[in-house]
Amino acid sequence: MNVLVINCGSSSLKFQLINSDSEAVLAKGLCERIGIDGRLTYQPAGGEKEVSDKAMPTHTEAIQFVIDALTNEKTGVVKSLDEIGAVGHRVVHGGEKFASSVVITDEVKKAVEECNDLAPLHNPANLIGVAACEKLMPGTPMVAVFDTAFHQTMPEKAYMYGLPYEYYEKYKVRRYGFHGTSHSYVSKRAAEILGVPYDQTKTIVCHLGNGSSISAVLNGKSVDTSMGLTPLEGLVMGTRSGDIDPAILEFIAKKENLDIAGLMNMLNKKSGVYGLSNNLSSDFRDLDAAAEEGNVPAKIALEVFAYRVAKYVGSYVAAMNGVDNIVFTAGIGENSGPVRADVLSYLGYLGIEVDAEANKKRGEEVMISTPDSKVKVLVVPTNEELAIARETVALL
Repeated sequence: MNVLVINCGSSSLKFQLINSDSEAVLAKGLCERIGIDGRLTYQPAGGEKEVSDKAMPTHTEAIQFVIDALTNEKTGVVKSLDEIGAVGHRVVHGGEKFASSVVITDEVKKAVEECNDLAPLHNPANLIGVAACEKLMPGTPMVAVFDTAFHQTMPEKAYMYGLPYEYYEKYKVRRYGFHGTSHSYVSKRAAEILGVPYDQTKTIVCHLGNGSSISAVLNGKSVDTSMGLTPLEGLVMGTRSGDIDPAILEFIAKKENLDIAGLMNMLNKKSGVYGLSNNLSSDFRDLDAAAEEGNVPAKIALEVFAYRVAKYVGSYVAAMNGVDNIVFTAGIGENSGPVRADVLSYLGYLGIEVDAEANKKRGEEVMISTPDSKVKVLVVPTNEELAIARETVALL
């Protein structure tokens, strides 16, 4: 079966067409600037990348251009829509309603819409993508795969906040966690690589990118994760602050005359390593280069990031009463040997010994701990699109 995987944002749409039998990516691409002007990037497997400006007033036009590209006589990879057996949609927030992926029905769409308050920038866009596909691909089964679903196995002691209980009862204010598709895929893949039973191992996954999160996976189930009600909690990230003293908000609001919207913009878009580096960059390559040249804020930003990651790893070792393997993934986790080395420098008490040569590798599956290391440390490139395709096929 060929599965079209859709990841729909407010003004963008990423896609991949995956053959579920071979798990090969037949084509992939991106629609950008939807509602502004529109640009399509399309690349068939083994072919050249094509970039074209196309008017995309809505996501419906974007989906239509994706279909046109996939079925194009010259560069398309299927002859007609009949060769696409299903569509898998990434949906960011399922709240407490969804603990697993589901076939999309009218009832499911209504339930997702009821979670819009929890992800106002993402869920409405995800639903727009679903509606566009339903309009252009009637009769094709659709599946929703939730970022939050994998973490629904967390116990109350991990997901409840120290706030009045009525806020949980009335508004479902609690920790949900994100990047669930990635954490699920990577933790399973690590068990496969190590040849150990997934349901009998303690894994800590470090998903480190512009958005970063860490999860504790105990015997195949997420028991804690660093992101919270929203993706703002947890690690210092590219432009997100991560954990801070809440009283800072009142202090800064008074000093800078900021309202709630201004504070949230500061926390989400002006903080993290970008803010720490004195607005230099949120790209770790830029920070590394600047730090090597003696830029003090850049050096501090890198140190704070690694320190925060190591603290979370240590807390999850405690939460699981031990750890068998630690896995790095996502853009930074897969490609930055220096960041991995900095994080692991705090974890010698676990009996971790790093293979310096292996740690230089980028973007590939590799064991970066030595054979006699008590805890295994791996790099496993994430593949959320493949995970979504697998979930889709399993349901259908």
